[in-house]
Amino acid sequence: MACGSMMMGPICLVENQENQLTVNPKALEILDKISQPVVVVAIAGLYRTGKSYLMNRLAGQNHGFPLGSTVQSKTKGIWMWCMPHPSKPNHILVLLDTEGLGDVEKGDSNNDSWIFALAVLLSSMLVYNSMGTINNQALEQLHYVTELANLIRTNSSPSSGEVDDSAEFVSFFPDFVWAVRDFMLELELDGRPITEDEYLENALKLIPGKSPQTQNCNMARVCIWKFFPKRKCFVFDQPTHNKNQLLHIDEASEDQLEKSFQEQSKNFCSYIFKNAKTKTLREGIIVTGKRLGTLVVTYVKAINSGAVPCLENAVTTLAQLENSAAVQKAADHYSEQMDQRVRLPTDTLQELLDLHAACEREAIEIFMENSFKDDKREFQKKLLETIQEKKGDFMQQNKEASTKYCQAQLKQLLEPLMKDISKGTFSVPGGHKLYLEEMDKFEQSYKLVPRKGVKANEVLQSSLKSLAATEESILQAESALSAAEKKVA
Repeated sequence: MACGSMMMGPICLVENQENQLTVNPKALEILDKISQPVVVVAIAGLYRTGKSYLMNRLAGQNHGFPLGSTVQSKTKGIWMWCMPHPSKPNHILVLLDTEGLGDVEKGDSNNDSWIFALAVLLSSMLVYNSMGTINNQALEQLHYVTELANLIRTNSSPSSGEVDDSAEFVSFFPDFVWAVRDFMLELELDGRPITEDEYLENALKLIPGKSPQTQNCNMARVCIWKFFPKRKCFVFDQPTHNKNQLLHIDEASEDQLEKSFQEQSKNFCSYIFKNAKTKTLREGIIVTGKRLGTLVVTYVKAINSGAVPCLENAVTTLAQLENSAAVQKAADHYSEQMDQRVRLPTDTLQELLDLHAACEREAIEIFMENSFKDDKREFQKKLLETIQEKKGDFMQQNKEASTKYCQAQLKQLLEPLMKDISKGTFSVPGGHKLYLEEMDKFEQSYKLVPRKGVKANEVLQSSLKSLAATEESILQAESALSAAEKKVA
């Protein structure tokens, strides 16, 4: 997808309506055209905490993801914005803005957990956005991590019982960034200054005690450790202390923002651009825009069927789709090249077989370049079977072309001979010998015709067989003449 054809603004990727998640076909069309690797940055967090504004900063725009100046949440489902990556050539940056978690207007919607799960599964870097400070309340609000852990644990084998059992699954989780908005505290611990990262790690320390309440508070901490081994923290001052500007922050110019917020935003964006990795699946499978679309469809389909999105199933689906496409692409190449290179009829069968072998080799190379995880060579076998069928078609076409061409040549060469027969040229004494001489000339002329193909002799023999009756009648006529001459004598 060319940079010039990038999206001018965000589009809804996953719609969340009436407790049902659906994938927007128009968003899939956009992803389908992106063949470059993608870096996917998703943001999640409670509703009305400024997530969309932060994503617009990453996009380098004031407007884009819709902001709300009231207590009503603007973002529903998951919205997507694709653009050329600012620092990774030939990569596309995909920003995902998720519906605010815990929105009271949604009532008892159980899709919050799934929205969060999709943000985790689709992204290569997850930004968790919260307000104020990282305290017990903020950590409790991150209970979606715990719920995700429970979902995965429930989906594991019966013997599984610890978060550790999901290590293989977790190895494909995104890196984690906690963005603390409207931060009012001093970054100090025991009287000494600390970094933002130290602030986060200190907040994640387990609380001593074994009471159910304490263990519940510690669960989110343990999950963050287990699920997100690579963590980063950014704290942000209020963008502006002017309440009116705050309500319409998307209309505020850069110089109207607090200097500290400008610097914090710059550091945040710089870190994301530099450290967010290309989205990768198991065994180093690079995710392109097209593959990301397949992942979205696969995960949402699983969620709607009541299952837990499974990475293995997603990879299998990807492999089936891409390997089927690779088979089609390779088979089409074979057909196109054979059509271009094969001049029917071929002079010999070997000429056709040599061209077939060359085109088959090229087709296999194209398949190998475009396929992945065809470990059992099922799709490669399917390609070879398809090529064999196409080879059979070309061989049949070659026979038919040879037959048609040879018949046309024979008809042309026989025309003078047939005229002589009609005129009675051979109905004279010695006519049979004369006829045999003309037939010999005819066969020699036929042998000189180039590129008659594989049916040359068969068509000739068929023609000679059809002329046998003519020869017999000439021979009988000559015998009759000889008998008449003897009688006269």
